[in-house]
Amino acid sequence: MLLKKNVIRWLVLLGALLSMPALAVLKIDITEGMEGAVPIAVVPFVWRGAKMPANADVSAIVASDLARSGHFAPLPARDLIARPTSPDNIDFATWRIAGVDHLVIGSVRLLADQQLQVQFRLFDVLKAEQSLGYSFNIKASHLRSVAHRISDYIVEHLTGLSPAFDSRISYVTTQQQVQPAAKPGGKPATRTVYKLQVADTDGFNPQTLLASPEPIMSPDWSPDGRQLVYVSFEAGQPQVFVHDIFTGARQKITDFKGLNSAPKWSPDGQYIAVTLSKDGNPDIYILRLADKTLRRLTRHWSIDTEASWMPDSRSLVFTSSRSGKPQIYKIGIAPGSRPSRLTFDGNYNANAAVSPDGKSIAFVHGEGNAFRIATMQLEDRAMQVLTDGPLDESPEYAPNGSMIIYAARLKRRAVLAAVSADGRHKQTLALEEGEVREPAWAPVQ
Repeated sequence: MLLKKNVIRWLVLLGALLSMPALAVLKIDITEGMEGAVPIAVVPFVWRGAKMPANADVSAIVASDLARSGHFAPLPARDLIARPTSPDNIDFATWRIAGVDHLVIGSVRLLADQQLQVQFRLFDVLKAEQSLGYSFNIKASHLRSVAHRISDYIVEHLTGLSPAFDSRISYVTTQQQVQPAAKPGGKPATRTVYKLQVADTDGFNPQTLLASPEPIMSPDWSPDGRQLVYVSFEAGQPQVFVHDIFTGARQKITDFKGLNSAPKWSPDGQYIAVTLSKDGNPDIYILRLADKTLRRLTRHWSIDTEASWMPDSRSLVFTSSRSGKPQIYKIGIAPGSRPSRLTFDGNYNANAAVSPDGKSIAFVHGEGNAFRIATMQLEDRAMQVLTDGPLDESPEYAPNGSMIIYAARLKRRAVLAAVSADGRHKQTLALEEGEVREPAWAPVQ
């Protein structure tokens, strides 16, 4: 009984939630740059016939994305030696002397149908030639999205990494709200409101999908980026819901006695893995969405939870206490499959996320009272600790595998943080007021 109580505490603590105001924007600070980042200059785009909307400075967004990637060191706008607006007035020799390897210029022009035409060009300064260029006709409301897309094109062209910026992240927040006194002269009450929110990868355009006086936990994206699956305690016990982020429609998919936790969508979209204790101890089950059939995948006296799918949707990794302490195991979903242990270094390894290419996992590695994000290469089991702790959790890979977003503590506040997959580049995503946790990165569409 004591073990089961500790397990429930462990599962709940893994999903502890914190908060932020509904329209607050995550502020990103690069806390550790990558040595050898490529110098690049992004010249402010020229606006023709249109006024730049607030928070939609395309060149500033691109420069910020490139800096956040860790692969580039954009020149601050105040340090630009020139502001060319066309290829004809670029003095490549001067830019070479300034130590700039690549140069980005662009424009935004108002079209007759009230659409905007956004153009950009990427130049190789050393070769003195254009290496990339695109033009987009868009609605004004899509400016930030196209700016992120430009960043993706540049990063992909120069590094080979697939897109990641023109995507979204989800997270859970809490907010303390003061309620009026129940009667004259009484003391005001305070209640906690939990919110499930989604935003652009740079924290802008936050939207609240669900607000509840009860905890919301473990959001995870569908492969098409249209839906989120998550745990809600709004009925007084954990239930798993699927939520369409465009229509707001919700569907309850598990509501069994005991734990309904840690849902995870398979990459092929056919299954959701979930932890249930309806038959005794917490075990991993898979729900086939086509017919809502449920199949038990693990069967052990220990705690099995926190499933994460391999890219082929034929196997998954999960956390289990079957060795006495939380460790990470892998199991196929075919009937009769048996789990194999992956982690052996240390007494606490849990909450694994699988890289998009399936070659590595990121997880929480505990040493003493410190919990840090680590990675392990599945081929040779080489492990690397990436973060400093002390209470890091909930790692999630970016769609291109270059970054890992996770929940952390900063000066006693809960924030989101990100670290490059090699540990060389770090950043924090914090709120001016409130706290935030439970990150999940949507696939790029």
